[in-house]
Amino acid sequence: MATMVSEKIRNVALLGAPGGGKTSLGDTILWVAGAVSRRGSVDQGNSIFDHEEEAKSRHHSVSLSFGHCVWNDHWLNIIDTPGLLDFFGDAYAAVRVVEGAVLVIDGTVGVDAQVERSFRLIRRHHLPCLAFVNKMDDERANFEKVLTELEEHLQVRPIPLWVPVSASPTMGVAHVLSGAIDDGERLVPHPSPAVPETWRERLVEAVAETSDELLEKYLDSGSLADEEVMAGLKEVVLQQPQSLLLFAGSAAKGWGVRPLLDAIVSLFPSPLEISVPVLTDGKETTLKPSADGAPIAFVFKLFADPYVGRVSVLRVFSGVLKSDSTVVNVNTGRKERIGQLLIAQGKTYEPIGEAPAGAITLVGKLESTRIGHTLCGEGLQVQLPPVEFPRGYMELAVYPKSQGDEEKILSGIQRLAEEDGVFRWYRHPETGETIIVGMGDQHLDAIVEKLRRKFGAQVETRLPKIPYKETIRKPGEGEGRYVKQTGGRGQYGIARIRMEPLERGAGFEFVNQITGGVIPSKFIPSVEKGVREAMQKGVLAGYPMVDFRVILYDGKHHEVDSSDFAFQMAGILALRNTAEKCDPYLLEPIMRLEVWVPEEFVGDVIGDLNGKRGHVLGIEPEDGMRKITAMVPLAEIQRYAADLRSITRGRGTYRVEFSHYEEVPSHLAAQIIAKAKAEQSEKE
Repeated sequence: MATMVSEKIRNVALLGAPGGGKTSLGDTILWVAGAVSRRGSVDQGNSIFDHEEEAKSRHHSVSLSFGHCVWNDHWLNIIDTPGLLDFFGDAYAAVRVVEGAVLVIDGTVGVDAQVERSFRLIRRHHLPCLAFVNKMDDERANFEKVLTELEEHLQVRPIPLWVPVSASPTMGVAHVLSGAIDDGERLVPHPSPAVPETWRERLVEAVAETSDELLEKYLDSGSLADEEVMAGLKEVVLQQPQSLLLFAGSAAKGWGVRPLLDAIVSLFPSPLEISVPVLTDGKETTLKPSADGAPIAFVFKLFADPYVGRVSVLRVFSGVLKSDSTVVNVNTGRKERIGQLLIAQGKTYEPIGEAPAGAITLVGKLESTRIGHTLCGEGLQVQLPPVEFPRGYMELAVYPKSQGDEEKILSGIQRLAEEDGVFRWYRHPETGETIIVGMGDQHLDAIVEKLRRKFGAQVETRLPKIPYKETIRKPGEGEGRYVKQTGGRGQYGIARIRMEPLERGAGFEFVNQITGGVIPSKFIPSVEKGVREAMQKGVLAGYPMVDFRVILYDGKHHEVDSSDFAFQMAGILALRNTAEKCDPYLLEPIMRLEVWVPEEFVGDVIGDLNGKRGHVLGIEPEDGMRKITAMVPLAEIQRYAADLRSITRGRGTYRVEFSHYEEVPSHLAAQIIAKAKAEQSEKE
């Protein structure tokens, strides 16, 4: 196994749309570089990268996976990222730990929503980027269409370096300058490849713009020497974010893979050539990586291995991390014992003695370390910012299929939340349901499958219950009478109350206006306790009551038979009897919904929101999109992730948060009440 040297490490993330061929490209890279003895295949279920059962069953990546190879005496760490939007959160971790990205574009599809989303993420992190236009062996592929869509959708200038050709008997991709053809196995010199002169001009112009000297020469002579152009490509990739260097190719045929590897080695920076934003003693600064010294490492992925247990994936940013050493978790202040360091080739691990700056390594059984934590050698207090994962809003309630599985479910979802930076869960304080939250249906389906496979927890999922509430429209008076006289000591408590509506959001008030001791002061808290207990079950459909005042103004007691219990029951009965006279009605949660869509979908989205009883507050431009803000009932948008994806062909995103409660329309309230009463009857 080759030795890792910081100056010769290249960390690369593969990003793009699902089905575009990222994983196939990764498998081909490892095979072409001789890192594996056979080429993995997603379709055949033996991909090096898609080794998880969830990935195999879906034929799509569902989490980050890792491979490595040696090319031109350089060590390449390849991180394959999921393309499906439901699992795209993992890509946010990948871009934090690489020095370059390859944007994989399906040449038969073009620049779709997920390619746009991937490119925005790459540019947000200021990563050097190369584009690999895949599937150019497919007769449906259209390279010119991809160029046009890159300009229109990504607002970049595409600069082809390797382009598709069909020059019988040789097919493959050709170098824009030399004309040499890569047929997947070797470079074939060709005297006159069909490479349009305009592509060469784009390339030369981009290089000329990287320095005043080259620009002056280009303006004087109208061209640059091929050697000057090739020497200037690194500055194009590093200095010109408005340009995108393109490699036509085919992962299936191997076209363009060797040129892509050459470019990764020569055009992307080494781990020692970058500056890393960090916090030192609470102040924002930058870290200039060092090849030696005390280690500074960042944890960007966790997963559970059936043999190793919890595995942490680290990127060493500076210094050298050694097996069997001790580091400090800067986030927790606790020491961690580093056991055997490993490197991953898919699901296969190889032990290493040390990991230099730039290395991506794995270590098992770190106790307090989680995603986003920084590990340092003792005496260092450098902290890297956490990964800013996207927030998912799709929610499902989980229920055990059999009694006794509650502990397995709770333990499982806690572990999965540690592994997945997007996935989260909570216990709903009002409905009591356990809610899991993710990016969409497929994300949560994968979570449920992992609960079953990894933790033996069988669960059912349902849409969460809507936390409706009840309130009153007008004031009223009533009495609660709890009198039991059956011989011996009885129970005696009578409470008379007034109920008054309060403004929305005011909550609940209890006012004691008892005078003359008609109810002894020691029993007043019991009446209030009974009222509060009855509030939780409502009078219409069993939902909690809010936004009203209860005034306890009269009552009766018995010197012997009165008790805390009697007055608590009197409070329950008083609320039930009185609320029915106060015109009770249902309230539903209203959510503030913010939706970002391209201009062309604004009308369709607004129409859909109107159909969901939404109220649009405004539309404004933001980051090249249109931001639509609306108030919408929660009951109407529980599956909004799927709805928006369908309307916008995957190009829309949204954010939602609770805003306030409003009255449910009467015709809907009648249905909700009837359903609630039917469910209650079934339980009884």
